[in-house]
Amino acid sequence: MSKVYILVADGFEEIEGLTVVDLLRRARIDIKMVSITDTLKVVTSHNIEIRADVLLSDIIDETELADILVLPGGMKGTNNLKASAEVDRIIRKYQEAGKYLAAICAAPTVYGEKGLLEGKKATCYPGLEDGLLGAEKKTDKVVVDGQFITSRGMGTSIDFGLKMIEILISADKAVEIGKQIVFLGA
Repeated sequence: MSKVYILVADGFEEIEGLTVVDLLRRARIDIKMVSITDTLKVVTSHNIEIRADVLLSDIIDETELADILVLPGGMKGTNNLKASAEVDRIIRKYQEAGKYLAAICAAPTVYGEKGLLEGKKATCYPGLEDGLLGAEKKTDKVVVDGQFITSRGMGTSIDFGLKMIEILISADKAVEIGKQIVFLGA
């Protein structure tokens, strides 16, 4: 079974994070919300309190890595991700292992500012493209280039989640889930 970790920080955009969690769970993909602090309680960008599944400290030294590491956007949440040495450590671990690194909205700038998008195609929230250092900037809803999956924002959250289902399972499964939620062909 595929496994995905989504790193949640105080101030993350709840639609971008929870839509991914919802869609992947519908596809029976094991996705865990990972708090980057020392508490499972995380407060979203619109002051909704959620409870993460695990702490980053619980998974950072795992030898069996998840298939995808996801960063949801939201400016405050993105800035909290950027400020964390532990987040930097796990991103670099996944990058070196060739695992998928996904991010939406402002969060692709986390990868860009670390120099990881050099020579890659990527997208992000309009107006934040300067943070995609070295990347070929695109305006597609979702951009996949090598191990990177990037998306534009809250309005592309479903496309973003379905793309991960397509990558981890199949295009047919992504279409099936899209139809279940009345997003595709319904």
